Amino acid sequence: MTGGTVRLRPPNNTLDRRVIGWWRTQLLLLTVVPVAVLAVLGAFVAPARPWLLLAAGVVAVLGAAVTVFLPLWWFRVHRWEVTQDAVYVRTGFFWQEWRIAPMSRIQTVDTVRGPLEQAFRLATVIVTTASSKGAVKIEGLDHELAAELAERLTLITRATPGDAT
Repeated sequence: MTGGTVRLRPPNNTLDRRVIGWWRTQLLLLTVVPVAVLAVLGAFVAPARPWLLLAAGVVAVLGAAVTVFLPLWWFRVHRWEVTQDAVYVRTGFFWQEWRIAPMSRIQTVDTVRGPLEQAFRLATVIVTTASSKGAVKIEGLDHELAAELAERLTLITRATPGDAT
């Protein structure tokens, strides 16, 4: 923070490497369901069988490619950092989104661990601010680091003057 303003800068931290497996599992599930539906329909609807099975094959191949490559790409571009002044998050490649939550604007700090995140020992830290854009999320953190980060953010925001509105 310089002269009362927070400057946009690249965050320093990468996500936990296990996030690649978590993202791949999510994408695989999103691929398997439509492929299975198309394949089952193709097995039972004889007149449309060639088209349904072709569609199942196309979705399977595209889904497999996305599942292999997209998480690696996401891992390279997702960054986060917490300083005494703000929480910084950068996501996206073609459409990059940079989010900065000044400590004085933070209202709540939460950690979330869905079933898949628990399986990968990961967690998401959600920093809620007074922004109309919504909460700042740091997904794909080691669950212990996420708990420590939530505690650290709580301590910093408690000591930061301002009313978070």
